[in-house]
Amino acid sequence: MSTRSQRPAGRGGFGRLLRSEWIKFRTVRGWVVAMTAAALVTVLLGLLSAASSHASCNSGPVEVACPPSLVGPGGEAVDDKFYFVHRPLAGDGSITVRLTSMTGQIRKPDVSPGQRNVVPGLVPWAKAGVMIKESTEQGSAYAAVMMTGAHGVRMQHNFTHDTAGRPGGVSRESPRRLRLTRAGDTVTGYESADGTNWTQIGTATLAGLPQTVQVGLFATSPGDLTVTQGDLGGSVAAARFTEATGEFDQVELQGNTPGSWHNDDIGVTIAPDGAEHHPGRAGRSGGTFSVTGVGDIAPTIEGAPPERPLSSALTGLILVIVVAVMFITAEYRHGLIRTTLLAGPRRGRTLAAKALALGLVTFAAALPATAITFTVGGRILRDNGNAVLPVSPLTQVRIVVGMAALFALAAVLALALGALLRRSVAAVITAIAVIVVPHVLATTSVLPDSAAQWLLRLTPAAGFAIQQSVPQYAHVLGHYAPIAGFHPLPPWAGLAVLAGYTALALGSAVLRLRRRDA
Repeated sequence: MSTRSQRPAGRGGFGRLLRSEWIKFRTVRGWVVAMTAAALVTVLLGLLSAASSHASCNSGPVEVACPPSLVGPGGEAVDDKFYFVHRPLAGDGSITVRLTSMTGQIRKPDVSPGQRNVVPGLVPWAKAGVMIKESTEQGSAYAAVMMTGAHGVRMQHNFTHDTAGRPGGVSRESPRRLRLTRAGDTVTGYESADGTNWTQIGTATLAGLPQTVQVGLFATSPGDLTVTQGDLGGSVAAARFTEATGEFDQVELQGNTPGSWHNDDIGVTIAPDGAEHHPGRAGRSGGTFSVTGVGDIAPTIEGAPPERPLSSALTGLILVIVVAVMFITAEYRHGLIRTTLLAGPRRGRTLAAKALALGLVTFAAALPATAITFTVGGRILRDNGNAVLPVSPLTQVRIVVGMAALFALAAVLALALGALLRRSVAAVITAIAVIVVPHVLATTSVLPDSAAQWLLRLTPAAGFAIQQSVPQYAHVLGHYAPIAGFHPLPPWAGLAVLAGYTALALGSAVLRLRRRDA
């Protein structure tokens, strides 16, 4: 007669398996010490990395801490630098203009030493158009309709929002007419080719817009981005000076617009000698306005990302991988695996209990480690003069919890590889090769950007996307490469790739257990 329990292994049976695996883990002092060491190493190396990162800015002859990033209405870091010809608008109203031309200049690499190589042209996101803005204070709410250098007419508001209008360019033979109307907190943008037939581009709700706002013409032009290949295969980006000029006429204002036109170079940079660095300008002849601007009105990706201290996670992760592999291979090495499998009538459930116990232990160790590293490390970066890019509280939670989940998934993947290979050294090397090495290769100056991006799409290292705090903006030209901290997959999609590999490896391990240990 069989001595095996005839009661199906239900929820209670799985609970006993889970508790048994937890007891097994905590009774092996070496595993507990190593998991604790992984958490401590993550914290200590992260804080040391933050402490070694210093930055300063010039204030005349004196070095001072860099100012914090300018923040927009949504709490994101922004650029808000442009030339503005404006006047007050009290209450509802509108502005309509005809844009007859848009030209610019771009500073290219010097051909002859000492001779500035400035050529005519526009960068893709150069902008000239009309704007309604809460005030002339940088970072204040706004809505604008504009012509761009290469993306046609756009309506943008509050830095992160961008809506496409008609494509194409502008010339004296084919001018563009632009219009903004304000009704309370709602601003609506229009465009027209003939001034008679108008097409709505979009609307923007600027919550809390004051009774009196500023309305007018603007121009701006972000730097020309040049990306070159480094000596070791990675890429290097550099931005150079550009400017854009918009020519406007047939300017029509409706509503209460008291006073006269004012010219303001919003956010102009002041050089150490007190002079304006690359100032904008404006001119007026009768009803024709010429506005030239330098800068950008958009989110910025320049600054220290808040997840920088978490670069230390790789060392802690390697220790976790070693513990995870030993958690399964030690049973094969000491001949205890059959005893473990006899604890439950279904071997898949036994391995699942072992994986869940390990995943929960790893998550519990990694969560406080990543939280301390992220929070305290960010404070140290700021104290050392670094301009840390601000992110929302939800993004901060996603980074901390997501990195703890990455540790847990990586541990379970390593456990599954240990069950498949049944050799500690082979399983550890394999786990490091598929999780850690691709991330290192992709984020250092070793591979071309395209190869680095494919590594972070197709390998378990895609999971590191969960720590990216600053998104890629379609209307911001940037160096969106892994070496600059940008992953090709969205955060949760990247973590899902790691989860998929973990599930596949665990399923393969269960099949092998059923076939080889029957």
